[in-house]
Amino acid sequence: MSRIDFRNVCKRYAPGLPLTINNANIQIDHGEFCVFVGPSGCGKSTLLRMVAGLEDITSGELLIGEQRVNDLPPAKRGVAMVFQSYALYPHMTVAENMAFGLRVLGSDKAAIERKVKAAAEILQLTPLLDRLPKALSGGQRQRVAIGRAIVKEPKVFLFDEPLSNLDAALRVQTRLEIAKLHHDLGSASMIYVTHDQVEAMTLADKIVLLHTGALIEERGSVAQIGSPMALYHRPQSVFVAEFIGSPKMNLLPARLVGAEAGHAVVELAGQRLSVAVDASHLAPGAEVRLGVRPEHMAIADQGAGHGLPASLLHVERLGDASLLYLNVGAGLPTLTTRVEGSAVTAVGARLTLRLLPEQLHLFDATGQACRRTVELPT
Repeated sequence: MSRIDFRNVCKRYAPGLPLTINNANIQIDHGEFCVFVGPSGCGKSTLLRMVAGLEDITSGELLIGEQRVNDLPPAKRGVAMVFQSYALYPHMTVAENMAFGLRVLGSDKAAIERKVKAAAEILQLTPLLDRLPKALSGGQRQRVAIGRAIVKEPKVFLFDEPLSNLDAALRVQTRLEIAKLHHDLGSASMIYVTHDQVEAMTLADKIVLLHTGALIEERGSVAQIGSPMALYHRPQSVFVAEFIGSPKMNLLPARLVGAEAGHAVVELAGQRLSVAVDASHLAPGAEVRLGVRPEHMAIADQGAGHGLPASLLHVERLGDASLLYLNVGAGLPTLTTRVEGSAVTAVGARLTLRLLPEQLHLFDATGQACRRTVELPT
């Protein structure tokens, strides 16, 4: 079994320094593709290196399967790691690079050849086995690095930002290949580190979003764990709401008018809006923040949802869609909405935004989300 458990794991590099990892409790199930994501400095690579045995654990327990591995050497953990840099030996062929680790371990020559051929077939590297790394593209070199991990037949694959050195087109192609690899090798668990939320959303069975800065000490390292769509539709805090989604969620200061069964009423820019959340723990008059994603607003004078007047400040045309930047009131943040690319709207135009209660979010003064009362897909 390749289940991985972080139990109250903490990491402090030296006495007196801030915690890099604080009270991490994470469970990664057998065969699951888990992505660690978060801003720079949140500790995602540190967590990965703990699994690999390259970082000591200050306190807490790390289990792989049912075995506590805090003090187990890296070679005995049954893990294989793919780094950001390819780290290929320039004087060795693709086949020799893939086989090197097995040769060092003294594996049988016939078994090495069989495993290299099988990995090359999976990664479409068979025609390249006799080439040197200098004759390969960046994407091909990264596939060789992945192949070097596959031949070890590990229980756990670890990927540390493996696509960051590739251009945009190669990132998409290699991302698809990694997703296919997970499907083909379904018995192995995978942990993937990235700062790119698109990679996290498209690859993960489970996302672990990590806090950064003072939030690590204040609230622990883990901001939220769940499926990609759970984090998208049900962010548990302002931090999660702003990180997941591109463009990020709009957040506007508002005042709670009242909370009834199944919904709350807030006042924003002189308008009263209904939000499908449970805010019964907040007192009327409480300061709150109203959240709405750019893609969850429609522009129409009539139709479903509450109307919010706005004026257009700027348009960014992306082809299939356009981003509109809107002013909804003095002293309020600029609002971003995403509309169909063919929509024609002049700067300065007065518009009405239609907001549906079930697509709005509400956060209290501490940044914590009010529980949603309408379930959306996860």
